[in-house]
Amino acid sequence: MLRVADIEQHSIEALLGQYRLRLVVEKDRAEITGSFWGDSEAGIVGTTVFVRRDTPIHSLLHETGHLICMTAERRAGLDRDAGGDDLEEAAVCYLQVILADELDGVGRQRLMLDMDSWGYSFRLGNTRDWFDTDADDAQEFLKNHGLLNAAGLPTFKLRQ
Repeated sequence: MLRVADIEQHSIEALLGQYRLRLVVEKDRAEITGSFWGDSEAGIVGTTVFVRRDTPIHSLLHETGHLICMTAERRAGLDRDAGGDDLEEAAVCYLQVILADELDGVGRQRLMLDMDSWGYSFRLGNTRDWFDTDADDAQEFLKNHGLLNAAGLPTFKLRQ
């Protein structure tokens, strides 16, 4: 499983910076600010993503996806629990796969394997099958909110 320590921090900061989001890397073994799941899982507060060096990349990208996909009003009051409905959660999962291509040394194929290893659950049994054949609603959500362009690439805008 790829972790924050496995890739260059500037690559993560560059990606988040395109969205005007901030990255905070906490000290090893410190409690991660804003983490919903605890342990090494990423946290979110406002427009900041909190991680440790042992945070899985899929977790970093998932929480980043929540910040991108939620409304500005929810983001303004955010502390730990992203909320949202099932469709938004699917959009977050779809977007995290897309964003993996933006990180040096990650890519969507590797991220999907890590998501499966962690235990993401999709109707078709694995991330790749869901992404390729069962995620039209998630992709439509992202396009309708201006988060992906017509070609399915990130627009680097936050949902308003």
